[in-house]
Amino acid sequence: MGQYPEHPTMETNSPSGDKVSPPRLPHGNGKRGIEDFPVAPEEPYLQARGITKRFGRSNALRDVSFQADKGEFLCVLGPSGCGKTTLLRIIAGLEKQDAGSVHLRGEDFSNVPVSKRNVGIVFQSYALFPNLTAAQNIAYGLRIRSRRRASIQDRVESLLRLMGLSGFGSKFPAQLSGGQQQRVALARAMALSPHLLLLDEPLSALDAQVRLMLRGEVKQLQRRLNITTLMVTHDQEEALTMADRILVMEGGEVVQIGTPMEIYEKPATPFVASFVGSMNFMGRALKETHRVYRLGEIRLHVSRGDHVTQGSHATIAIRPEDIVVNRISHSQNSLSTKVVSLEFRGPLYRATLSLPLGAAEQCLLQADIPTEKIRRFGISENGQLDVELPSDRIHVYAA
Repeated sequence: MGQYPEHPTMETNSPSGDKVSPPRLPHGNGKRGIEDFPVAPEEPYLQARGITKRFGRSNALRDVSFQADKGEFLCVLGPSGCGKTTLLRIIAGLEKQDAGSVHLRGEDFSNVPVSKRNVGIVFQSYALFPNLTAAQNIAYGLRIRSRRRASIQDRVESLLRLMGLSGFGSKFPAQLSGGQQQRVALARAMALSPHLLLLDEPLSALDAQVRLMLRGEVKQLQRRLNITTLMVTHDQEEALTMADRILVMEGGEVVQIGTPMEIYEKPATPFVASFVGSMNFMGRALKETHRVYRLGEIRLHVSRGDHVTQGSHATIAIRPEDIVVNRISHSQNSLSTKVVSLEFRGPLYRATLSLPLGAAEQCLLQADIPTEKIRRFGISENGQLDVELPSDRIHVYAA
């Protein structure tokens, strides 16, 4: 018990930390570590250029490019199998890309050994040493780098305080909760003050309430330390609440990059619209005039869709929360619907509405209606409900 493993793991070869200057590494075999590269102020802090990765005949990544500024929190969001973890491993040095390059602080470090990239990684499983205490786990990378004992102790105590783990340094991982283990893994990743922090779905193994609490804590910590962070996740809510910018991936490609509000308010493709939040796709509509689309026998006025040629077809879509319960039947885009079902969700109801399109056609719309409005207007299943689709909230995607 308490003995340090003989060989360092990947995570301890590339741990992380705060604003304290990182130690310089001994560089054998003539290879430089990333600390040897000067910071190029005109270049993005982190940049991926045309990253491509193949596994056999399958393309895991196709021409992926993006950049992140110093201190930015960037989330890579996408479904399972979209290539987000492969991208993270390439940046960490755990995988080698088939084409493209990775640049940190203005220099290409694609061929820098993983042990000399000075990046900190926190995996989904945390990968804590079970036979070491929390303090010993945090100190492991420092001991491998032959830091002075007093310096190690000061650094470990500082990180324990920073993580809200004072008094838990002598506990073994099995004696800690999932949230506490996650904090230890973060502290170990930051022990050597990395240039870059990589998070591989670090909250997915936690209970829902703990996950919600730690979202804010991780974000606050990242801002306080001003450390450039790349986190991969499939949880859209996690990305929306934590990221400065979101990189959405589908099928090994980047389909949109933007702030959380940009991604949510202006999804570039139907995939992004459906993956980030909920979206009603109402069907193919014909563009009759500059601002009018015909869907079945109804006409909708829209404020978007300039990219669609008049006389062409497009898909019309709207988010559930943008559908407005309307008591003025003659307003623009006012439609009469039938309430098919009401699902109680606390502060709101998710209503399923049937909208007739003519000729026995109909489409089903999901609408989020505040509970107070359900009570006030006496909305009930099988009843009629007039709604409005605001023209500036309708999304248009070329067919």
